[in-house]
Amino acid sequence: MEMFRHMYPIFRHGFKGFVHSNSHIGLNFRTSRCTYFHPIPFCYRIHSSPECSVQSSEEEVVIALGSNVGDRIHNFNKALQMMKKLGVNITRHGCLYESEPAYVTEQPLFLNSAVRGTTKLGPHELLKALKQIERDLGRQDGMRYGPRPIDLDILFYGKYKIESEDLIVPHERIWERAFVVAPLIDLLGSSIDNDNVASWHSLVGRRGGIFELWEKLGGESLIGSKGLRRVLPMGTHLWDWSEKTHVMGVLNLTPDSFSDGGKFLEVNVAVSQVRLLISEGADIIDIGAQSTRPNASRLSVDEELQRLIPVLDAVVKMPEVEGKLLSVDTFYAEVASVAVNRGVHIVNDVSGGQLDPKILSVVRDLGVPYIAMHMRGDPTTMQSNENLKYEDVCEQVASELYNRLHEAELAGIPIWRIIIDPGIGFSKKTEHNLELIMGLSNIRREIGKKSLAASHVPILLGPSRKRFLGEICNRRSPDERDPATIAAITAGILAGANIIRVHNVGYGLDAAKVCDAMLKQQKSIS
Repeated sequence: MEMFRHMYPIFRHGFKGFVHSNSHIGLNFRTSRCTYFHPIPFCYRIHSSPECSVQSSEEEVVIALGSNVGDRIHNFNKALQMMKKLGVNITRHGCLYESEPAYVTEQPLFLNSAVRGTTKLGPHELLKALKQIERDLGRQDGMRYGPRPIDLDILFYGKYKIESEDLIVPHERIWERAFVVAPLIDLLGSSIDNDNVASWHSLVGRRGGIFELWEKLGGESLIGSKGLRRVLPMGTHLWDWSEKTHVMGVLNLTPDSFSDGGKFLEVNVAVSQVRLLISEGADIIDIGAQSTRPNASRLSVDEELQRLIPVLDAVVKMPEVEGKLLSVDTFYAEVASVAVNRGVHIVNDVSGGQLDPKILSVVRDLGVPYIAMHMRGDPTTMQSNENLKYEDVCEQVASELYNRLHEAELAGIPIWRIIIDPGIGFSKKTEHNLELIMGLSNIRREIGKKSLAASHVPILLGPSRKRFLGEICNRRSPDERDPATIAAITAGILAGANIIRVHNVGYGLDAAKVCDAMLKQQKSIS
């Protein structure tokens, strides 16, 4: 709640209505059944029939999504695609929540989220379009609050409060439902970014707006409880990254990687290494065939695939891989596509879409999680003097990461499929790396000013064996830096990292277990 207190003065004077000429609002009264409107600061009220519509070049809207029948993720993805085709341009996504059913409890668990976007459709036209999507995805009339493949509700429409026989906006029961308010909160920033958002806060009727309402419902303490989990689709499962720190083991298929270049070029040797990483407790295996060390020369797509495909084809057949996750470390769209179609679950892009912009649309269509890392330039330029200039490294990395993340959202990758990586060692000096590791909560806070959903996404941290650890500890050989790596990932996990990327999985897993135990103990006594 503390991060929102600066917003309270915006709401402290209340929202008493006043009379205003309709000629200034852009309403088109098509029927005498439109009796009156009553605008209030930030918000226009419309009592209308479907024939009374708001005429505007474009309005900002918020739409809630719910599903508990069939393939729930597929239902969401199809609904988003159909919204776009019918005239809704989605600009932001809330996180994804699994929740217990409300009102009618004897039914499957729901997935819930919400999106923010713009449309030229009038409110009743939008309602009609959403109802058509529901029907096309198999929803039938039945029990109210009962099971449904998709449920789409208009939470907000511009600055308007709408009351008609067919449509009430805001949704009449929004304020009592944590599973609706949680993704709604996600679509906001901790700072109000426009008049529409101010109007949405005003409709709550509380001095602190939607934020105060969320706190009254229980706020962030609700997340992770039995009834409301924040999740990310990962393989065939919904991943709750708050349960434990996950360990990603590194497999480099390159002759020139800084730590283990040339060790795993042969397929049988690479398979043996994967077997070792899994036996030591890796949750994810990250396979990379393109070196991204400083000053590394870039391989072509074909060269990268020639290294990757034989090993990947062998790895996916390993019995030990069952139940584990595979990640491909690439910035090429074509490599990502080939890898996912051969069994990879995650795309890990060190450039966050900057080196091959096509990767964003490809990942969107592949429907897999996307790791967006912070890097300036490319491996040949990332350590240049220009790319190493920061005034506040946490603030600037957060801002630049958010830009990459939002670009991915606009390309159609929902926020619930995105993981961020601050890019330890990539366009960073030693002091920058240390500040980032200790300042992960600051990165979340800075991102949260623009998007609270983005501030909640999982963070991957990868300091393993990197040069700055060797500089601090005077260890020239990368494989002598494992103890220093443990110190770095310990600090990172305690600061908020959710995934650690390491070469020595056994050491990393032990560090993660101890950190998780400390965090659990801290939570139990707070």
